[in-house]
Amino acid sequence: MTNNDVLRRIRYTLDFNDSMMIKVFAQADAEVSREQVSQWLKRDDDPDYKTLIDKQMATFLNGLINLKRGKKEGDQPKPEKSLNNNIILRKLKIAFDLQSDDIIELLELVGFRLSKHELSAFFRKPDHKHFRVCKDQVLRNFLHGLQLKYRPDDGDEEGVSWAEVDENES
Repeated sequence: MTNNDVLRRIRYTLDFNDSMMIKVFAQADAEVSREQVSQWLKRDDDPDYKTLIDKQMATFLNGLINLKRGKKEGDQPKPEKSLNNNIILRKLKIAFDLQSDDIIELLELVGFRLSKHELSAFFRKPDHKHFRVCKDQVLRNFLHGLQLKYRPDDGDEEGVSWAEVDENES
């Protein structure tokens, strides 16, 4: 999956408008324009499409964590220069305050089965003997599960609208 795909899916799931997307970046002390956001969200075949580089995606995910969980005191984490599905999954787990059981439930919502042991392998250090690379299929199904649970207008009564953020926050 490309960073642009992940960004589009998160935006749709959380029902964020352009202003909210800009606020998420601002939560990680980054300034982006409405035009940049628009270009990142365009379809791959659109002439105005721009690729979202790893550092920008990491900044967005750090901003999402700050938005959902609150900013930590002191220096903010530096965005990674290089991202992979494992890091994206870890950051989304933190942002949505998910435990392993929660992730497994989200995957089961879309009919994807994964054991706790398989899941924990994604969060290990790459040099650990039980580390496993998170493939696109796992991340895609996880994002779809998030959408089913959190998309406010998809007819899911248990859905939670995360777009309701206090306007005083910046």
